[in-house]
Amino acid sequence: MTLLAVSNLHCGYGADEIIHGIDLSVGEREVVSILGPNGCGKSTLVKAVLGYVPVTSGSTEFFGRKVNGWTAEAIMELGIGYVPQLENVFKPMTVHENLEMGGFRLPRHHLETEIARIFAAFPLLAERRRQPAGTLSGGERQLLAMARALMVAPKLLVLDEPSAGLSPIKVAEVFEQIERIVALGTAVLLIEQNVAVALSISSRAYVLAAGKVVFTGLADEVLDEDRIREAYLGEQRETRGTV
Repeated sequence: MTLLAVSNLHCGYGADEIIHGIDLSVGEREVVSILGPNGCGKSTLVKAVLGYVPVTSGSTEFFGRKVNGWTAEAIMELGIGYVPQLENVFKPMTVHENLEMGGFRLPRHHLETEIARIFAAFPLLAERRRQPAGTLSGGERQLLAMARALMVAPKLLVLDEPSAGLSPIKVAEVFEQIERIVALGTAVLLIEQNVAVALSISSRAYVLAAGKVVFTGLADEVLDEDRIREAYLGEQRETRGTV
């Protein structure tokens, strides 16, 4: 089943069009990466899909429903979780309180059940449940942001640069958790600068440049395309497989 279907999407800020006719899809239990250099429009594309940036033409469908013109809140209620790159946790609040915020619409008796489910899936967070989020490491805050987004059991989780600012060890921990999330039934749309690690968990990828898709295919096909790696991803064949 196709969870997300984007067709000929155009969007931008005012008269400045950033995204020029992009097609994109994500299926059930699939990890799809959006790759490309800084400034190519990756985050703008996702924000348009989620209702944060106005769409000038084209269409977006979630679960078979066209959502053009819907608010971001209404789109999220269809079953989509979103973790932005920056300011993605409530730092003064504890880990437990952050999860409560993620499930604030749930009935109280159901809220604690969902928090218990999340702690079972994120044991590190369970150990730190009373710790203020602002005192966590960068990797731990990223895990908390993902956990909070999962409180309402979304079918699709959108992650914007989850490896940003993290050490290689913490990047590995975060991406291992992403794989576990997918194994439990949630599809992931991933914006990422760390090409090797993103493709290592992805089934497919879209490579953007100047607001357009310049290459799309299976993850291995992107790794095997030297022209794409060198021109748009800033990598050479010799670096393949490094994280």
